[in-house]
Amino acid sequence: LRIAPKQKAVLILFPCFPCDIENTKTEAKFLKDLDQEGITTLLLGVNHRLYLTELEKIEISNQLDSIFENNHLKYENIFIGGFSSGGNIAFLLANHLLETKNNIEPSGVFAVDSPLDLEALYNGAKKDVKNNIHPDAVAEGNFIIELFEKEIGKPNEEIDRYKAMSPYLISCKSTINMQNLSKIKTRFYCEPDLDWQMKNRQRNYKDLNAYKMEMAHQALLTMGSIHTELIKTTNRGIRANGERHPHSWNIVERDSLIKWILD
Repeated sequence: LRIAPKQKAVLILFPCFPCDIENTKTEAKFLKDLDQEGITTLLLGVNHRLYLTELEKIEISNQLDSIFENNHLKYENIFIGGFSSGGNIAFLLANHLLETKNNIEPSGVFAVDSPLDLEALYNGAKKDVKNNIHPDAVAEGNFIIELFEKEIGKPNEEIDRYKAMSPYLISCKSTINMQNLSKIKTRFYCEPDLDWQMKNRQRNYKDLNAYKMEMAHQALLTMGSIHTELIKTTNRGIRANGERHPHSWNIVERDSLIKWILD
């Protein structure tokens, strides 16, 4: 927790699946001196999750309430974001907080290259394993298949469970977990670098998180949202170690984010 001397807003961030708070501090370069802009930042170590159970939503909500109360943070202008699976968590939690009329009522939520559709993620994992293009993609694919079949089931057998766990499902246009988000600001960040994806993963646009996010963005527009943005970046996907990778915190542009939060 880094408290701004003159708090104008609070930004809560969730890491990617295997990541932690230190990773967020290293990779999310836009965090530098945000407190001097009046933005209090709270980095959470809630990881190893692509979805939340109802109990987990309540537990995290209670944890946040305690942090706000114990540190005398203002319950105003609260924004939630997350990278990769952390974006899934951010969207699910933001919808829950609004639905339950929690003291922590987010004004906005954003996801950074997040796999919002778990059914599509499962099917993509199957494809990556079958194609066997890159060992990282195969290992991740096998992990996702095993995890989902164990904890949720197969999509063709347990589609209602996938609806309950996903921010959005393209196949049936399920918006169960976005019902309250059309009332607040939402941002979807992605860098659909098709040259990199084809060369390194042999994926086309519909295989990417960017496609899932575009469909969720379109769903919010259909639901009447006038404050939703799909931000597609170019050549920003560079990790802290200098590696070129479109799946990166760095696609978030600092000045634009600050303006979005404080405007």
